[in-house]
Amino acid sequence: MDANPEISPNASPTPGGRIVLAATPIGNTGDASARLIELLGTADIVAAEDTRRLHRLVQNLGVTVAGRIISYHEHNEASRTAELLDQVRAGSTLVMVTDAGMPAVSDPGFRLVEGAVAAGLTVTAAPGPSAVLTALALSGLPTDRFCFEGFLPRKAGERASRLADLSAERRTMVFFEAPHRLEVMLRALRERFGPDRRVAVCRELTKTYEEVLRGSLGDILAWAESNEVRGEIAVVLAGAPEQAAGTPADHVAAVNELVAQGIRLKEAVAAVAEESRVSKRELYSAVLAAR
Repeated sequence: MDANPEISPNASPTPGGRIVLAATPIGNTGDASARLIELLGTADIVAAEDTRRLHRLVQNLGVTVAGRIISYHEHNEASRTAELLDQVRAGSTLVMVTDAGMPAVSDPGFRLVEGAVAAGLTVTAAPGPSAVLTALALSGLPTDRFCFEGFLPRKAGERASRLADLSAERRTMVFFEAPHRLEVMLRALRERFGPDRRVAVCRELTKTYEEVLRGSLGDILAWAESNEVRGEIAVVLAGAPEQAAGTPADHVAAVNELVAQGIRLKEAVAAVAEESRVSKRELYSAVLAAR
């Protein structure tokens, strides 16, 4: 164990102000916490991903923002972070909000936290709604172990490579996807994980037209192909099932299939070896011997 562990600034607050990551409703305004309402009305600065959405939110909540409102999003966070940190260092309380859910989780906020931690400034959170956890809880899939993968790459090759990395993942996986790309995504999932893998598509969570579809990848893809999907989407995918290891020779075909899809040989061997629980070195030798 490290004899001199790094101590988080939150354990011993430094002089100056603080940053509060405040979760906002993911759909239903009634999910806004009392702390969020208080913070919006008392903070010196409110950094918002979309100031128009913030104005609509505070209007619906009946809150008057007394502090300064600053836009802070993916296109300006690199240039604006230093300015905001200076304000916090000078004693300001800064509340960070995004369009929905918790800042820094597939949303702006990470750069701000990273900079604050490096500068020894206090960062805390007002927790609340989360599309990731809500979708996971409603999916009907195992919740004891899970991972969040965000949005898959748009380019087919990059998407296939990412899914190949996940081929042996045994934890439940949570993704985000835009409605107009859902069909393409589900087709890619079916090609990688097979038509029988269980999946849940969660649409418009906490909103009036909330919908959760649960079934096999084959069935849910058929639904997406025959319907015009709208709204915000979270996709929850079951992890890989336990499989008998077998011998390395039993898995040569699986490696060759990945290689045919454009995956590099070493990466394909590593993915199949992990999924099948066989020796990577022995599997690599078996592949070469079969050629």
